[in-house]
Amino acid sequence: MKLSPNQAGASDDAAIEASSSGKAGVLHPFWVIVRKEIGDHVRSWRYIVLLALMALTCIGSLYAAIQGIRHPDADTQQTNDLLGDAFVFLKLFTESNGTLPPFITFVSFIGPLLGIGLGFDAVNAERGKGTLSRLMSQPIHRDYVINGKFVGALAVISAMFAALVFMMLGVGLVVTGIQPSPEEFWRMMLFLVLSICYVAFWLNLAIVFSIRFRQAATSALTCIAIWIFFSVFYSMIIDLIGSSTYPGDAASTSDLISHTQWMQFLMRLSPGQLFSEATSTLLTPSVRNLGPLTMDQVIGAIPSPLPLSQSILLVWPQVTALIALTAICFGLSYALFMRQEIRSR
Repeated sequence: MKLSPNQAGASDDAAIEASSSGKAGVLHPFWVIVRKEIGDHVRSWRYIVLLALMALTCIGSLYAAIQGIRHPDADTQQTNDLLGDAFVFLKLFTESNGTLPPFITFVSFIGPLLGIGLGFDAVNAERGKGTLSRLMSQPIHRDYVINGKFVGALAVISAMFAALVFMMLGVGLVVTGIQPSPEEFWRMMLFLVLSICYVAFWLNLAIVFSIRFRQAATSALTCIAIWIFFSVFYSMIIDLIGSSTYPGDAASTSDLISHTQWMQFLMRLSPGQLFSEATSTLLTPSVRNLGPLTMDQVIGAIPSPLPLSQSILLVWPQVTALIALTAICFGLSYALFMRQEIRSR
C-alpha cells in the first residue's frame, strides 16, 4: 500500500471509525484496507503496464489460435477428426498457427510477473515511507493488514483474468457463430480459477520476500531470479539428470517406466509444470493420461475425449499441489509479518 502521510491518515481515520461504530453501512477495517489496496494497484503505472502486457499477449495468442483453427496442420487436423466440431471454444486457448504460443503458454510464462509486480514491495515500501508504523499505531488488528494486502491484490488479478477469459469467449462467439456447450464453459471457468491460483502463488512468494527484505529492489530481484530459474534453467537441469541416469535402451520396460516417472516427479516440483499439466488437460479433452503407457495399455483403447469429471480426477494431484504451494507461501508470509517488529522512524 503506497500511501502518502495524508492518505495514510485518512485511511487510518476511516478504519478507526469503522471499528468504533456499530452502525450499518460502515466498512469493517479489513475492507477499508482491501479497498485502499485495490485503488492503489489500479491507479499505479505498474499495474497499467502489466495489464497492457497481458492484453497484448492475449490478443496475439487469440489471433494465432483463430488462424490455427482456420488452417490446421496435420496433427491438429487429426485431433479435429477425433473431436469433431466439439470444443471449438477450448481451441482458442490451446491452438496456435506456429508464430505465437497459445494463451495457456503465455499465462504460464508471464503470469508470474503479474504476481511479482503486485507483491514485491507490499510491506517494505510502506516500512521505508514510515506509513506502516503509523498504520500499526491505530486500533487495527495486525492480521488485517497482511490479509488485506493479499486480498486486494488477488481481487485485481482475478478481475484481470476474468476480463481476458470473457473477452476470448466473446471473440469466440463472433468468430464461430455458435454458443459454447456447458462443459466447455465449465472447463474455461476451471482454467480461470487455476490461473488465479497460479498467479496467487507468485504473489504470496513476492509478499514473503517483501516482509523478509527491507529493500524493495532486493525482494524484486530475488523473486525474478526464482521465476527465471523455474522458467529457463530448471528444465535444463532435469534434462541433464535424466540423460545421466537413463538406464539405456537394453533396460527392461519396468526400469524405463520407473525412470520416466522419476523424471516427471522432478519436473512437477516446478509450479509452472503443475499449472501447464492441469490447464492443458482441462482445455484438451483428448488428453487421457499424463504418465507413461505400455503397449498393452495402448492397444485396444478407444480414442475419445474425456468427460469433465474424469479430466478433473486426472489433474487433481496437480491442482492440490498448486493450491498447497499457494497456501504454504501465504502461511509463511502471515507468520513472518505477525512476528516482525515494526518501529516508528
